[in-house]
Amino acid sequence: MKHLFRLNKYFSIYKWHFLLGIFFVTGSNYFGILIPQKVRDALNLVESKLTVYNGLSGSDKSMMYDDLGNILLTFGLIVTGFAILKGLFMYFMRQTIIVMSRLIEYDLRKEVFGHLTSLDQSFYRKNQTGDIMARISEDVSKVRNYLGPGILYGINLISLFVMTIYAMWEVDHMLTIVSLLPLPLLSISIYYVSKLINEKSTLIQQQLSSLNNTAQETYSGIRVVKSYVKEDQFVSFFEQQSEEFKKRSLKLAQIEAYFQPLMLLLISISTLIVVIVGGYQVFEGKLTTGNIAEFIIYVNMLTWPVTSIGWIASVVQEAEASQARINELMDQKSTLENINQSQYTLNGNIEFKNVSFVYPNTGIKALDNVSFSIKKGEKLAILGKTASGKTTIAELLTRMFDVTSGEILIDGVNIKSHNLNVLRNRIAYVPQDVFLFSDTIAANIAFGKPDVSESDIHQYAKHASVYEEIIKLPAQFDTLIGERGVTLSGGQKQRISIARAFIKNPDIIILDDALSAVDTKTEQDVLSFFASSLQGKSSITITHRANNLLNYDKIIILEEGIIVDEGTHDELLSREGFYSSIYDQQSMKEVL
Repeated sequence: MKHLFRLNKYFSIYKWHFLLGIFFVTGSNYFGILIPQKVRDALNLVESKLTVYNGLSGSDKSMMYDDLGNILLTFGLIVTGFAILKGLFMYFMRQTIIVMSRLIEYDLRKEVFGHLTSLDQSFYRKNQTGDIMARISEDVSKVRNYLGPGILYGINLISLFVMTIYAMWEVDHMLTIVSLLPLPLLSISIYYVSKLINEKSTLIQQQLSSLNNTAQETYSGIRVVKSYVKEDQFVSFFEQQSEEFKKRSLKLAQIEAYFQPLMLLLISISTLIVVIVGGYQVFEGKLTTGNIAEFIIYVNMLTWPVTSIGWIASVVQEAEASQARINELMDQKSTLENINQSQYTLNGNIEFKNVSFVYPNTGIKALDNVSFSIKKGEKLAILGKTASGKTTIAELLTRMFDVTSGEILIDGVNIKSHNLNVLRNRIAYVPQDVFLFSDTIAANIAFGKPDVSESDIHQYAKHASVYEEIIKLPAQFDTLIGERGVTLSGGQKQRISIARAFIKNPDIIILDDALSAVDTKTEQDVLSFFASSLQGKSSITITHRANNLLNYDKIIILEEGIIVDEGTHDELLSREGFYSSIYDQQSMKEVL
């Protein structure tokens, strides 16, 4: 259970729930133990009274039977009272321990989610979304079963065992020992079966992660699946994985199935021992008939705790396997360290000094000794072929990754020394792969500035040239966007993303091919706002279009991570290289 020890901090936080739970479990079992003792007293009294009554006759005998009925009624009421008190304590023990498990589940899931959001891009490039989702949902739920029912029945098992065996020992030592002889065999069985359960549970959780990942990828890419008519292929693949999950689950179920018959067999053997050995002692006058009935009730009271040992072992082993996966997740550390917590704004001076970068998960060298600089208010454009390293520059500027060598300076300070939260909050980044949340259009635009007014939301939608299209929708700005923005066109998603970025009123703006899905006129409208209303802000535009870069202060050309050319629009045109050829091609397309 070494992985489950990580949860001990929560028992300290909710110690009163835990301690009161132990008290209520003990109280419930205490009143449960009193019931067979009263049954014993009642049977012994009946036996002794019947012996006396047999010597009576007539009205005296009838009166004595009435008296016996009143005594038994009193015993019945006492036993009923004990049963009510036992049930009341059981209610409160669930209100403490089970509630504690739900509170810990909430805290644990929140802690895992918070930790996941703190991890950098390297983690998400290495781990599949389905596996992460399985750990925060299925694994946390299995841990909750250990924290709630597992601990509850475990405490109940220990408490009831101690009380019951003590009560049995007080009656007769030898009968207690012989009736409990099957228990060592039970312990040995549990040891071996629990080990198998742990192994099978780990395999099941791994397969469940694969199932979740397949489903998540299929649903996210459903348009691609349908456009290639691959529904049957994906269904077949999912069926294969489901079949493997079923096989692993059935193997675990077969192992768990050994417990119930084994427990019942051992309890039955114990009951038989009580009847045989106890009956012999009654014959010799060492025990009473009431003692035998008391012992049989004790042994049967142990039936559920004993049979629950297997279930508790299964829950604990499954929780151990799940918590190991959660711990593995929680032990992941971000490679980005935020050493500055102060608050400030940025001027917008940017400098790359001999920057090289290799993606840690693939080993691909994206940038090789790249150097450039822009001053506050200047506009830089980056052109290049696909996979030339353009997007990598944007990701390094927002510090999604740290450089492999060289350094990036913002306002003359190494980017690693800046407050990471300030850095990202003061930079407006519109990525190439636009992501919108399943919320209203207004909420998506206001995402970077939640306290923004409705009029500002409308104004920035106009700046992004998407306002007219939004107000034509039935719910206008309250229109709910489907998952990842599937209900909108590519151009609409891009412009909403631009409005979301600009509304932050940032110090630095990065557009990564953010207008690739819009027509030329719309692009000109957005760039006009970009040029006139955002003066004094440093900007970097990553693009494939050269015909809109006339007024940029600097343009750099990337090829395989290396700057092969740089200058102004006119300077690059005069050299008749990559830039001039792209410009000529695009100008000719516009004419045609």
